[in-house]
Amino acid sequence: MSELAQVTRHAARGMITFRGDLAAAKVKKMVKDVTSQTMPKAGEMRGTGDTGVAWMSPDELLLMVAYDDVAATLDKIASALPGVHHLAVDVSDARAVFTLQGPDARQVLSRLCPVDLHADSFELGQFRRTRMAQIAAAFWCHDGGFDVVCFRSVGDYAERLLRNAATGAPVPVLG
Repeated sequence: MSELAQVTRHAARGMITFRGDLAAAKVKKMVKDVTSQTMPKAGEMRGTGDTGVAWMSPDELLLMVAYDDVAATLDKIASALPGVHHLAVDVSDARAVFTLQGPDARQVLSRLCPVDLHADSFELGQFRRTRMAQIAAAFWCHDGGFDVVCFRSVGDYAERLLRNAATGAPVPVLG
C-alpha cells in the first residue's frame, strides 16, 4: 500500500464565525481590516489557512487570524460595527484542522466527500462545506493541497478517516 497524501493535524488556529449582512459596506471594510482580504464570493476562501476569510453561507463567514489575536480581532470587529446587527464568536477551540498534501490529495477527499474534486471542477481557492463520511466538514484547495476543518469533538475520528483514505492505490477516475 502506498500513501496518496500526507495528513497533518494542526495546533489550534484562530477562527471566528461571523454572521451579518455580507453586502454591507461596513462589514466589507471590517473583513478587509481584520484579514487583509476582500469579501469572498460564494464557495470561496481568500488568504491562507492561517489568515483569511471563507464564505460559509449568504450571511456567514469564517474569519481566520492568528490564534493569539482572536480576542483583539473580536474587539476590532465590535469597534468597526457599532450599531450594526452582527454576531462574531470565537470558535478556535471548537475546531480541528488538517492539511492534506501530495499529488493525490484530491483522491483522499474524493473517497470521503460527495463532491466533484476533479481539478476542472474544484479549483484553487474554492471552499466547500459538506459531509466527510459521517461528519460535517469544510475544506478548501490551496497550492499545497487541501485544508480540512471539522468539529474538534470528532477530530480524532476525522484524522483516522483521512489517514485511512490516504492509504492505497489511486482511483483512475480523477487521474
